[in-house]
Amino acid sequence: MNSTENNSEQSNQQIAENQPSKTNSDINNFPSDEEVDLNYKNKSEVAKGGILGLFIGLAVIVPGVSGSAVAIIFKMYEKLLYAIGNIFKKFKKCIKFLFPILIGVLAGFIFGFFGVRSLLNIIPFIVICLFAGLMFGAYPAVTDQIKGTKPNAKYILLFILGLAIPILISCVSVFSDVAQHSLANLKFYHYILFVIIGFLIAITQLVPGLSATALLMSFGYFTPLMNSVSLTNFKENPTIFLVYLCLIIGFIVGLFVVSNALNKILNKYKIPAFYCIAGLSLGSIITMFFNPEIMEIYTSWSNGGLALDISIGILVFIIGIVISYFFVRFERKKGSNK
Repeated sequence: MNSTENNSEQSNQQIAENQPSKTNSDINNFPSDEEVDLNYKNKSEVAKGGILGLFIGLAVIVPGVSGSAVAIIFKMYEKLLYAIGNIFKKFKKCIKFLFPILIGVLAGFIFGFFGVRSLLNIIPFIVICLFAGLMFGAYPAVTDQIKGTKPNAKYILLFILGLAIPILISCVSVFSDVAQHSLANLKFYHYILFVIIGFLIAITQLVPGLSATALLMSFGYFTPLMNSVSLTNFKENPTIFLVYLCLIIGFIVGLFVVSNALNKILNKYKIPAFYCIAGLSLGSIITMFFNPEIMEIYTSWSNGGLALDISIGILVFIIGIVISYFFVRFERKKGSNK
């Protein structure tokens, strides 16, 4: 009897040893293809997709705004990466998910260009404070992804690296005195450069914390591109449409390539990746108050307006935090009830 029991125990132990054990990385793995559900359950989720797109569209106009950080708040980041990366493989499924987001992107870009951009010309510091408050209030949604993990030297280093990247980019754009480049009389290599810039802008839209505006400033093309949108300029310099086309081509290619790469990275290294993302997100909030455009505002305060701007700026910053954190709490509560 004892011999039989021992044989049985040995057999069970051997089976257990042959079974793959669940490691920490297995538990924290990014969802596999089979687990990603791209269907909107109700109109509220469709609206969230539109709001996400709105922030992605605004991100090109307002320094420091991160559409992908909003995707994390709404628990849509993983789905967004999957849908973009698999759009050619599962076109119908992915385009149904992306359609409300694309509508939001268009609305955000138009509103950002003609609305927010105008406000930035009138009350720039106050507008920046509002968006900075919204981003800061949303920051806990990013850190939720690493909640419960024990920080080690590697994780802390990744966080510091992420924090440093947007700050370094901003330093380049502030201190290098980058010249504003003309968009007229361009050479062939300029169009190749615009494809590359479009690719890099795609990265800023998929990696939380990176700013498309800061990137364009560091290349010296932000103001020229913003000023290029006018009927007079279209008539005088029709080749500007070729510039737009190159940017769009680079952007689309970048979205597809980077989303696939991020899918793979997050599938294998979700926790380390989010430590880096947490640093990137915090760094981008800091750079909202440290970039070439806002440095000009600080200089203009020598002519007056300092006290009023800072007073209203602090108020709208707090309002932004409260509004954004309310949505974070709402999403947390919604997630815990599932």
